[in-house]
Amino acid sequence: MTRTIAQGGIPPVPMTALQEWREHWGLVLAAFIGFSFHSLTTYSAGLFLEPLTAAFGWTRAQATAGLSIAAMVSIPLGPIIGGVVDRWGARVPAILGLLLTAIAVSCFALANGSFGQWMALWSFYAVVATGIKSTVWTVAITGTFTAGRGLALGAVMCGAAAAQVVTPPLTRMLIDTQGWRAAYVWLGAGWGGIALIVVALWFWDARARYERASRRIEDDGARPDLPGLALSAALMDRSFLMIACSTLVTMFIGVAFIVHQVPLLTDLGIAREDAAYLASLSGVAGIFGKLATGWMSDRWDARRVGAITLLAPAGALALLLLPDRSATVIIVAMIVIGYASGAKLQISAYLISRFVGMRNFGKVFGIVGGLIAAGSGFGPVTAAWIFDRYGSYTPFVILGIPASVLCGLLIYYLPPLPSWDVPPTYKRQ
Repeated sequence: MTRTIAQGGIPPVPMTALQEWREHWGLVLAAFIGFSFHSLTTYSAGLFLEPLTAAFGWTRAQATAGLSIAAMVSIPLGPIIGGVVDRWGARVPAILGLLLTAIAVSCFALANGSFGQWMALWSFYAVVATGIKSTVWTVAITGTFTAGRGLALGAVMCGAAAAQVVTPPLTRMLIDTQGWRAAYVWLGAGWGGIALIVVALWFWDARARYERASRRIEDDGARPDLPGLALSAALMDRSFLMIACSTLVTMFIGVAFIVHQVPLLTDLGIAREDAAYLASLSGVAGIFGKLATGWMSDRWDARRVGAITLLAPAGALALLLLPDRSATVIIVAMIVIGYASGAKLQISAYLISRFVGMRNFGKVFGIVGGLIAAGSGFGPVTAAWIFDRYGSYTPFVILGIPASVLCGLLIYYLPPLPSWDVPPTYKRQ
């Protein structure tokens, strides 16, 4: 979809990437902060393990069981929130989702030692947090940016990386100084409150702007008629199915590697201290991967950029299997894997937006969100089962090589990108 700017009495012309950024930087900032808050519970969960188990005598599995609930709930609710976003836009779900999620995180402070109550609190969180999942933020960005879409998506996805950097030390400080109950309140009300204010001020997605414009044009409840495939056509489209399959496998392998990377490296003979350092290096590479891949997608063939990015881990995993691995080889392998892991989600969002258009992007990406949750949930479990079964992560590393090749080839052989660059029209309800 082409964004346009007026130039006196001559027809509007497409915006350049720089013009899009000048006009919509606030939207990117708001989505960045909103997405960072969604990642809060994942990166803070480990810090609450010790105080929760000490306070209630729970096992670590019990204390972290809520994360599994959150992942599984997102599978059926993903398409629903996507449909809501397609119908009413991303602004209302984002604001309501941030408000309720801030309340839900704060309510963890009410835990009384009952495992049933703990699961109820997490179930409430799982439902309301669906309103601030990646679908909401990506729909807003893809519907607003055209020339600069890739980089804008990359910048928003860095919100999760920022949370990964900030959350652990912040959570540790709050627990040490205020106690674990107050820490939940500070994280929920504090971080969530800031995100809510920023989103309320600057998170105006394309649908919301079109609705306001339509009310100025004619007060009849007009709504934008966005270009793209019908839902049934999108779900049966060969290109979409190829991207969805690649996304599922990529998340299965990628998230499993992220979760197990430190023990995996120690299994390969790396000292634990060095493994932790390499894991951090991989995270930094992931941030660079989000931004660099987005920038390249805006300038070159996004299919080729995505294919090379997803193929790269195959070579990196092969390097980890070499019998005589030097420190340089290991560092290169971790940088490559981190780079690809950082870019995988935005590659999926960008290509889906280009192949199916914006007409039903929310519903379509909501369904893909279920695949992302499935891959993210079952990948780490499978890697753990492989280690328990064989006493080594080597079979998992070997499995990751052909899986990465498959992901890259699925993207490489996509057909040429279709064009949805038509001006939006207003359709009476």
